[in-house]
Amino acid sequence: MESLFDTAAYTQILDRLDKLEEGMTPLWGKMSVGQMAWHCQVPLRLGIKNKLSKKKPNPLIKLLFKKSMYSDKPWRKNLPTSPLAKAESPKELNAELPELRNLVKEFHSLKDRKEWNPHPLFGAFTPQQWGQMQYKHLDHHLSQFGV
Repeated sequence: MESLFDTAAYTQILDRLDKLEEGMTPLWGKMSVGQMAWHCQVPLRLGIKNKLSKKKPNPLIKLLFKKSMYSDKPWRKNLPTSPLAKAESPKELNAELPELRNLVKEFHSLKDRKEWNPHPLFGAFTPQQWGQMQYKHLDHHLSQFGV
């Protein structure tokens, strides 16, 4: 499984981000390309901030979905989105893309971080699993827009 901590995967994601254009139509789902760019920032910020959550991960979500977050198996299309990462209002790609690029770069720069707090929904991940999860999420949504 590729990881956002791997230089080749990181470079590939940045190259694919450059191919996004305002007004692109998704191959599935309801998000606009601007909403997708905003949505993809949420898990990157979560990993970068590395804050310890006070809430315990839901055991059912953890059991059913955790391994799919970083496995080689592609995610199903049209999976439900966490309310925290749901872009309710319109978003412009030109406003969201620079921030997304910056967050991808910042996350990649943390490849040598040793201490990662548990994910609030899925619990503990190894550093490699954090990188794989971030890559898989970005790959899923970039594929959603055909790039």
